[in-house]
Amino acid sequence: MQKYEPVIGLEVHAQMLTRSKAFCSCSTEFGAAPNHHTCPTCLGHPGSLPVLNENLLRYIIRMGLATNCKIRERSIFARKNYFYPDLPKGYQISQYETPICHAGFLEVELKDGTLKKIGITRIHMEEDAGKSIHDFGAETLVDLNRAGVPLIEIVSEPDMRSSDEAYAYLTAIKSIVTYLEICDGNMEEGSLRCDANVSVRLRGTEKFGQKTEVKNMNSFRNVQRALESEIERQIGLIERGEPVIHQTMLFDANKGITRPMRSKEDAHDYRYFPEPDILPVTVPPTYLDEVRRDIPELQRARRDRFVTEYKLPKYDAGVLTAEKPIADFFEEAVHELHNKSEDSIKSVSNYIMGDVMRLMTERKENILQLKLQPRHLSELVGLIQNKTISNKIAKDIFPELLGSPDSPKAIVEKRGLVQVTDMVALREAVRDVIAKSPGQLAQYKAGKVNLFGYFVGQAMKATQGKANPQMINDLIREALEQE
Repeated sequence: MQKYEPVIGLEVHAQMLTRSKAFCSCSTEFGAAPNHHTCPTCLGHPGSLPVLNENLLRYIIRMGLATNCKIRERSIFARKNYFYPDLPKGYQISQYETPICHAGFLEVELKDGTLKKIGITRIHMEEDAGKSIHDFGAETLVDLNRAGVPLIEIVSEPDMRSSDEAYAYLTAIKSIVTYLEICDGNMEEGSLRCDANVSVRLRGTEKFGQKTEVKNMNSFRNVQRALESEIERQIGLIERGEPVIHQTMLFDANKGITRPMRSKEDAHDYRYFPEPDILPVTVPPTYLDEVRRDIPELQRARRDRFVTEYKLPKYDAGVLTAEKPIADFFEEAVHELHNKSEDSIKSVSNYIMGDVMRLMTERKENILQLKLQPRHLSELVGLIQNKTISNKIAKDIFPELLGSPDSPKAIVEKRGLVQVTDMVALREAVRDVIAKSPGQLAQYKAGKVNLFGYFVGQAMKATQGKANPQMINDLIREALEQE
């Protein structure tokens, strides 16, 4: 591998979160009955006329600005002609010579913390095809609900030199589209799709090798695996003196290999020509300024702000800002804190990264589906900070907060869980535990000091977890020293 260098460019299709399709008013709702969301326009009936969805225009401009692209004041649509069973018109409305966004770049952060600048050739608007379903033996069924769903295609320069760089770039793209709230970024459901152009050349040379296009990658990890497999395949061909053929490859995730699908089409094969039924798209400077003002703080900037503003470790800030809803939840919870000390803020962070994310994983739900109110998490942290309850009590009642109208304080009072800090009562409980544990006491005095934890556990059990843990530790240490 040291002898060769891969050259990688990615084409990412992102399905836009519009309520209606790109050029008609049909719904984009996922999961509807087959062929339910169709009309003469998205089915390509003669005489039907497409009309551009303004949100598709707004969303692609947002993406272009977020990736440092130039935005054309005037761009046109084109017809891309090819026959697929699930392409009812026999052509796809896309953009060709004048994509609305072009000449951009994205800085991605690699594993070692360095930044890599990756050029973006173009971002253009287009419509999706339908879906062929091959699950019925010899028959193939066609569902045209997806036909006409709005897409943007983000085409990078061939600037990536490893599968790790491609992974970092794809992760950054997903972060941007989800923070902009223009796409949900779900590769498994097909709302974010990636094709990779891959070639291999001798390290140190300038000329690119013959490229192939790799498809059928439905997860970030599979993108990495597919790239590594195709790079290895091409190196093997070159080493054996065999040519690399310009073709489309499919990735077999089960076998972890790429295999040929078809010879690769060139632009002339699609017979592009200007779409006659849609007027040129004009973006006046005032509209561009309006969209620019609407762009939110993106993930990396927000992560860096969390480090400086909330004094969080960079790792914590990265985890909290990986998904916008989690970052929003954290900031709202911090806003609700009465005591905004660094310890309190770090406690909120720890709860989200620990208990909250654990439940999200177990339940396969996002943070909104958990129905946990940020103010309730803040109140729970406050009860720990002011020693009203112990950490153990907090963890016990935490699941009760999900979807509950009751505040943590109300739950604590209802269940009589207020932490015991009465020195006399705690000292009595400690003495009782030691008196009932003569064997453990003898072992402790004989040098088995790890039994200290046993006495703490018994005292907490005797107080039903309500005792102040630090006071219990101090009182047990005091009592054992007196024995």
